[in-house]
Amino acid sequence: MRFHQVKELVEWAADYHARLFEQYTRLAATGNDERVRMALEYLAQRERKQQNDLLGFLDDGSDHANVLGAWFDDPNDFPHAPVLERLPGGINGEGVQRVLATALTTHRTLQDLYEHRAELAGGRDEQAFFEALAAGHEAEVRRIARDMQRLEDY
Repeated sequence: MRFHQVKELVEWAADYHARLFEQYTRLAATGNDERVRMALEYLAQRERKQQNDLLGFLDDGSDHANVLGAWFDDPNDFPHAPVLERLPGGINGEGVQRVLATALTTHRTLQDLYEHRAELAGGRDEQAFFEALAAGHEAEVRRIARDMQRLEDY
């Protein structure tokens, strides 16, 4: 589909986080390494929070209703969907650093998408919306890296 509304992208991103939550939860339940299990459980919680934050934008009372209803022209579907399917599958039992690398890649994928949309935004409000989402993901990447390093240090 060539034309999308911003809310479609937000829904897609919320679903992306939900699927990561499910995969991290499933991997945590089947793992043998205690630290990897704890890392996966932590990541699952972070993904659920990210999903809920995005879903909050879609509420009827959202201050972003005008931006969410904006249309944009993009000849491609939302990029990077295959990343979700190929990354988390191979991390169980490979250590906390592998889990961290996977988490950072998935978050940078979304951050890149938001930065791309900010660059192509049709108006200042839309640009600010996507810049805020990108900045939020940048902060999330730092938080995850810090917290996972603490787990690795114990």
